Amino acid sequence: MNPQRKMTPPEWKIQGDRVVEYRDVVVHHFTVGDVEDPELYAAIPIMKWQESEQGQWVMQNAAEPPYYMREVDYVSYGYRFAIVARLAGANITFWELKWG
Repeated sequence: MNPQRKMTPPEWKIQGDRVVEYRDVVVHHFTVGDVEDPELYAAIPIMKWQESEQGQWVMQNAAEPPYYMREVDYVSYGYRFAIVARLAGANITFWELKWG
């Protein structure tokens, strides 16, 4: 999983005779308390998510390897993590209908 990338805007590519949309989708999010090394404490929730049905589907169907983003959560004095995957075409629709 690629660490700390920024979300990219949607784009459309021509594949054969079709136009396919590629979009970054937040597929999982969680919080970590105020700790010295937040990436270390985020490893277990990320691994558990990868082993779940959602995580396995995303890892198989993402157009690019998923990545995570971290930001400070000022309300809980911790960190918020979001796992983001670049999905394409019908996979975006499938994700939104099943888990969105």
